[in-house]
Amino acid sequence: MSEQHTTALVTGANKGIGYEIALGLGALGWSVGVGARHDGRREEAVERLRAAGVDAFGVPLDVTDDASTTAAARLIEERAGRLDVLVNNAGITGGMPQEPTRVDPDIIRTVVETNVLGVIRVTNALLPLLRRSASPRIVNMSSSVGSLTRQSGTDGELTTGPVAAAYSPSKTFLNAVTVQYTRELAGTNILINLACPGYVATDLNGFQGVRTPEQGAAIAVKLATLPDDGPTGKFFEDAGEVPW
Repeated sequence: MSEQHTTALVTGANKGIGYEIALGLGALGWSVGVGARHDGRREEAVERLRAAGVDAFGVPLDVTDDASTTAAARLIEERAGRLDVLVNNAGITGGMPQEPTRVDPDIIRTVVETNVLGVIRVTNALLPLLRRSASPRIVNMSSSVGSLTRQSGTDGELTTGPVAAAYSPSKTFLNAVTVQYTRELAGTNILINLACPGYVATDLNGFQGVRTPEQGAAIAVKLATLPDDGPTGKFFEDAGEVPW
């Protein structure tokens, strides 16, 4: 990225991978907005980040609410005048069961509302501020279970993840939407990519993951700091590109 004072917003940044992304970007000397809907947990995260030397500030943000995303954009505009990096990290897994023959359709609607429509809502609200940046970046946090290749086991490896008719398809949906953003934003200086953090121990999986949140955050930090000639419209994990 070009040399400048950089402002980033990370959604769902009060804990887990989102917090570690905020910490990693803050370690670069960036100003980082901690997007979260719960006031107490958001401000606690901001205090922890500041204690670690990060120029952090709280951004009240419910990604499922239009008024909340509009207010978040207004707050960032008043504070910084533009946004350089947006990391769409907020996500939910939904309730159980999620076998397609048993899942409650309302669970699917709820998961898609956050994991897909929430990303669209936040991205569109912040795009005017991103367009003011010299090197704007958007990172959408996906998952290995968003890969149809890995879900179907057609890459020669074992099928990844449990049977889940809400969470896994929501990440595949997010991948497809990101491709459409890439097509629409072609010819601009906005780079938008998908990050796969791996199986990280967070409350989303009952802390059963084998990677730490810090390890899971690394790929998002890498994509947020791509050079101006970096890739766009791709799906990455630490080892390289993820098959669609």
